[in-house]
Amino acid sequence: MRLIKNVSIFASLILVVTPAAALDQTPAVVVTPLFETSATSSGQPIVLPQQNVQVIVSTYEIQAGATLPVHKHPFQRYAYVLAGTLGVSNEVTGKTAIFKTGDFILEAVEQWHKGANVGPDVVKLLVIDQIEKGQTNVVIKDR
Repeated sequence: MRLIKNVSIFASLILVVTPAAALDQTPAVVVTPLFETSATSSGQPIVLPQQNVQVIVSTYEIQAGATLPVHKHPFQRYAYVLAGTLGVSNEVTGKTAIFKTGDFILEAVEQWHKGANVGPDVVKLLVIDQIEKGQTNVVIKDR
């Protein structure tokens, strides 16, 4: 009788411990690819600075209804949309692209364009520039 009782307790412990062990099989790190490309938003190949590369990381907040001036980037710029809806109009291609929360943007290089908040909420961007050290990556178009 005592043996049956011990076996019952042991079997109960196995049933209780087994689900906990299964939970421990969750990976400690999960990598989820978000975006992959070899071209900018206007189809250009990605070209990086050839010397003295400097990386600058910034955040942008664009209020509802706000429009950025027409500008271009001499070097590669990347942006991740943290919040909001951004419309980007490219004067060279004549196309407008809409980017929403979670989208990743490879901005056009040396092409005049402008961005506008086309939604009701603030647009928040994480922006990464790869430039030649000492240079700027925004050139505003003369009116």
